[in-house]
Amino acid sequence: MDGGSKRSRWQLLVHEMAKFGVVGGFCYFVDVLISNLCHGLFGMGWLSAKTVSTIVAATCAYIGNRHWSFTHRARTGLRREYTLFVILNGIGLGIALGCLGIARYVLGLDSVLAFNLAGNVVGTGLGTIFRFWAYKRWVFLHPDDPKAVLYAAADAQRSQSLPEPVGRL
Repeated sequence: MDGGSKRSRWQLLVHEMAKFGVVGGFCYFVDVLISNLCHGLFGMGWLSAKTVSTIVAATCAYIGNRHWSFTHRARTGLRREYTLFVILNGIGLGIALGCLGIARYVLGLDSVLAFNLAGNVVGTGLGTIFRFWAYKRWVFLHPDDPKAVLYAAADAQRSQSLPEPVGRL
């Protein structure tokens, strides 16, 4: 691999990370706001509040990442991408809930500060590292990835086999 190719791959990675960070920053704000509203205002437990906030934030993240952060990557179908996205966000949620559970039930912490540090700093931080890696690996594929090429060929074949719509008379 030549130096220019390595540099362009590095530049692409930095570009993707920056956009992922902007989307993530917005979704982090949504996550923290909703988790604190659910816990503080509505009296939900730590794990329930974090689950609700993560579902809302993850949906915002899918939209932002698909249509901005990774827009240059192959499209492999909404059903496939969103299913994988939900599964991977479930794992990310598990990471955050694990951090919350340890803080609350193992360490016995019960303050709002502990809730935010364990769930919204440590848990979300570790989950974010996992999600960035996983999205690039399985959800938003590089156009040259063999799976992306396979999905593109299947989409082209499907579009050729669809009948023409019948117009009005």
